[in-house]
Amino acid sequence: MRVIILGSAAGGGVPQWNCACPNCQAARTSGPGRTQSSVAVTADDERWILLNASPDLRQQLATCRPLWPTGLRASPLRAMVLTDGEIDHSLGLLVLREAGTPLALYAPNDVLELLADEWPLLAVLDRYGGAYARALLDGVNIKLTDASGAGLGLTCTGIALARRPPRYARRGTACTMGLRIEDERTGAVLAYVPAAEAVSDAVRRLARGADLLCFDGTFWSEDELRGARSDATTASAMGHVPLGGRAGSLDALRGLGAARVVLVHVNNTNPILDRGSPERRAVEAAGVTVAEDGMEFVL
Repeated sequence: MRVIILGSAAGGGVPQWNCACPNCQAARTSGPGRTQSSVAVTADDERWILLNASPDLRQQLATCRPLWPTGLRASPLRAMVLTDGEIDHSLGLLVLREAGTPLALYAPNDVLELLADEWPLLAVLDRYGGAYARALLDGVNIKLTDASGAGLGLTCTGIALARRPPRYARRGTACTMGLRIEDERTGAVLAYVPAAEAVSDAVRRLARGADLLCFDGTFWSEDELRGARSDATTASAMGHVPLGGRAGSLDALRGLGAARVVLVHVNNTNPILDRGSPERRAVEAAGVTVAEDGMEFVL
């Protein structure tokens, strides 16, 4: 299995358009910046699957050579898997409207309902190339296929982590899942958890024995956002366990049983983006890697 980090930042990217925090200012003046969170995976280097579709997807596809068109109007992209219905994980679906044939789309069932109603991306796509939608059921392992039903060499198990509606949702709840992607031929495993409220038993199930765990690195501290805006909410209120502190995830990540841990979905305010910060040194001392856009892994 080949894994490419297309985007390593949380919603808004780095620099965020309206933010003058130290990390955003540094990205503007000296770069490089970071695009919003998304990952691409493949079992054969020919047919690719997106894990979340970020608002920066057009730029990500343009700068990632393995995802360049293979013909006049032909793409190696075959399927997408969404972990939730958040805007920064789904808006990129609109970029794919020019696809001449349907793409397979996997997501928790209530996320698919949101995408058919309150956030009607499926209705938009149906007017263009279309999308073959299939629900991820909690704890059920499924074979990932393209829209025609041809297997892509990978299986996926979605495990529910929380039931939290996106801010735009008027009612109800929507499931947030972590993903366990397994190579059918080699048995290699990617655990993908870009949003987690805690290092829970569900996270442990996802990570155990994984060759690579891409984990929620959104915030370092619970009140981090309040340094940029006094009325901001907390990390936990947004559904993200902070890395630092006694109840933080960093210490727990060492014991999850994954061979390698990489932090994704890093917010622009997080001090780990500063390579000289004590927070970054703490992450590196724990044997954990901070993801960069374009980083690749072969499992």
